Amino acid sequence: MKIMRIAMFFHSGSVNRGCEAIVRSGVAMIKEKHPDAIVNLISFNPASDKDIPLLDTIFDGRDIPISKFSLFGIIATFKNKLFKDETYFLRKKHHNILKHIPNHDIFLSIGGDNYCYGEQPWLYEIDRNIKKATKKLVLWGASIGDDDLSAEKIADLKTFDLVLARESLTFQILKQNGLTNVELCADGAFTMDKEELPLPIEWQLGNTIGFNFSPLVWNMNKQSHQAAFDLVQHILDTTDMTIAFTPHVMEKGNDDSEVLEQFFQHFKATKRVLLLPNNLNAIQYKGYIARMRFFIGARTHATIAAYSRLIPTLVLGYSIKSKGIAKDIFGEEKLVLSLKEISDSQKLIAKFEEMKAQEKEIITTLANRIPEIRKMSNKATEHLFRL
Repeated sequence: MKIMRIAMFFHSGSVNRGCEAIVRSGVAMIKEKHPDAIVNLISFNPASDKDIPLLDTIFDGRDIPISKFSLFGIIATFKNKLFKDETYFLRKKHHNILKHIPNHDIFLSIGGDNYCYGEQPWLYEIDRNIKKATKKLVLWGASIGDDDLSAEKIADLKTFDLVLARESLTFQILKQNGLTNVELCADGAFTMDKEELPLPIEWQLGNTIGFNFSPLVWNMNKQSHQAAFDLVQHILDTTDMTIAFTPHVMEKGNDDSEVLEQFFQHFKATKRVLLLPNNLNAIQYKGYIARMRFFIGARTHATIAAYSRLIPTLVLGYSIKSKGIAKDIFGEEKLVLSLKEISDSQKLIAKFEEMKAQEKEIITTLANRIPEIRKMSNKATEHLFRL
């Protein structure tokens, strides 16, 4: 029997702990079902991924810089100007991905929300080359909003052998736009393990609330920063809880820890705040989140870590994925604030109070629903191996 060779690609690197969680959980689910499968990772930041277990090989998938004065650059410019054809340039630029096509059977596009950021011809060109080589192409755990779709994007998605939507809102949207190759699952990170490190001395057992905020949200809504400060002040004024500022993405120019350092410095005189280190991996952050009483977060996979450990969670949501995940758990978009809403201090405070008042009911719902959500996560590999 032939051994399956699977390549995960479009992975930005594990400095984004959400991306790390997708890889960790994905390779674990695949190996559990097919231990003999070879699973390789093609990464844009391979040095950051070296501690992820179960991967067979990590390949460098970074772009190749092409000087416009090189032979490749001249040919690419000629083709683009004369024929409006940039495919030659894209193939050369992304050679570090394309060169692995002959040696793999299945390609898992694992960006999750790569299709949420406008038109991206380079994605389509890589997909075309994979399908031209008659390899299987799978979009793994996708979230895509109606506003994200275009005729070209829909045409690209239809070339996939399988599109796995990680929540029902995306599933419905893709079905409504004519995709017949889409199946519903849940994000694999719901199944990811945790590692519990020693608790900081400031930590209150059973009475610590996690708080995550991101430069991404701040840049998209400038007023949200002050509203978040107001919410932290409200928690300190009206409860006796300790607040653990919890980073989850440490990419250059998009580093949660830099923003949360401002929160920590502003409130540290209260002696009821702490800042978790910025060098932990995804399962270590999950280990801390699992021991919190509540969690407030902007990063989707930080909130998934909380949900999956039955922690009542307030989501500072900015995309369809956070809304869809909450809907699949609670039957409604419960405790998810839109990008516009998170600049309103009173709405933030009201949602926090709602979460606090419904603490026991939320935990009961999570205890009932999370086992079902984990089963939905594992459906991804069931659909995958039907290929």
